[in-house]
Parts: sequence; structure tokens; C-alpha cells
Amino acid sequence: MTTPNPSASHTQRRTSKKSGSPIKYPETLRVDQTDNYHGTVVSDPYRWLEDDNSVETAAWVKAQNAVTNEFLTPIGERKMIAEHLTRLWNYEKFGSPFKYGERTFFYKNSGLQNQYVLFVIDTEGASERILIDPNTLSVDGTVSLSGISISDDGKYMAYGLSESGSDWTEWRVRDIGTGEDLLDHIKWVKFSSANWLKDGSGFYYSRFDEPTDGDVLKGTNVFQKLYF
Repeated sequence: MTTPNPSASHTQRRTSKKSGSPIKYPETLRVDQTDNYHGTVVSDPYRWLEDDNSVETAAWVKAQNAVTNEFLTPIGERKMIAEHLTRLWNYEKFGSPFKYGERTFFYKNSGLQNQYVLFVIDTEGASERILIDPNTLSVDGTVSLSGISISDDGKYMAYGLSESGSDWTEWRVRDIGTGEDLLDHIKWVKFSSANWLKDGSGFYYSRFDEPTDGDVLKGTNVFQKLYF
């Protein structure tokens, strides 16, 4: 006696549905937009979609999401796949340790944490402790740790935070011994790390001027400056 495969029947139904009812994508407006770059004319009919604050762009994104969800939601195997992947990913994971001064640092994920947690061991034989847990930086989990830079003596850590995946980062400085942040708060940093002096007295970094209202995500970034 052959036992029917429920997954196979789901797949067959989905395939027949797809072949019988092709996806109807929302219409996307094309505009008459061209640019002349040193004698070469380039058409850019979807330029209007670059305005991420416009009502039209928001409506376009909403329509695209609706089509996507209409196709994906009925797929019966989604829950099974999600549960299987969750089981596969649920194990303790470690990053390679690195050392500054007498302190050893490493990243660890207990299993299903969205972001790895940075731990520190102050001296050989001491217990590990959390230096910074990015999972606790925001209620909705949209703030991430974009980078760290530790002074050579292992006393201070400069670290950058990014919100909602933005390239803009804000940097702070943490006293590793106490786990407390200093008063330093650097904004409008993009594509820059922090580079400490050998004596740990400070660090170099680059940043831009504060963007004007409405240009934070779409403005042109020019005149990057080096700071200490």
C-alpha cells in the first residue's frame, strides 16, 4: 500500500495554480526622463521611484507587497520549512576570539538570537561577561551593531549603531572595565571606522555634515571630513 505524500500534492496544486493563473503585476508608471552625460543620453523612466518619501512610491511598494503576499501566503509548505530551518539553526555559535591588552573578546549566539552578542573575558581564567548585546538596543530589534574598535590597551571600545539598516551610524565610547558609556556621541558617520592612537587617548574617524531635512536617506554625500 502506497502512502500519499501530502507535500507532493500541495506542490502539484501550487504548480497548476501558477500555470493556470499567471501573476498579474501592478502597472508601473514610466516617465519621460532622460539625462545627457557628456554626450551620452541615458533614459531613466523610473526616476520617480527614487523619492522614498512620496505618496506614489509608497503606493507602488504597497501594491508590490500585496502581489508577493498573495502568491506566497497560500503555500502550505512554508510553515514546515520554517520549523525545519529553525531546528537546524538552533545551536550555540561562537566567533573567533581576539585580544586587546589583557582582555579577550568574542561573539556568541545562543542559538536563535537575531544578532550576535559581544562578550569579554577580563583576565585569563575569569568568567565571560556581556560587553554589549545588540538585541537589547531597541524594542523592535531594528538597531544593529555596525562596527567596533577597541583601544590597544583593551580599556575602551568605540562602537557604531545603525538603525533600520541605514548606512548612517552613530558612534559611542564604552569603558570596558565598567561597561558604562562615556559622554562621547558622534553622529552622521557613514562608511567609516574608528582608529585609535597607540596610547588610547582618542581615535580618528570621518563624518559628513548633518543633512538637511528630507535628505537624510536620499541626499548626495559630499565633503567628508576627518576628525579626532
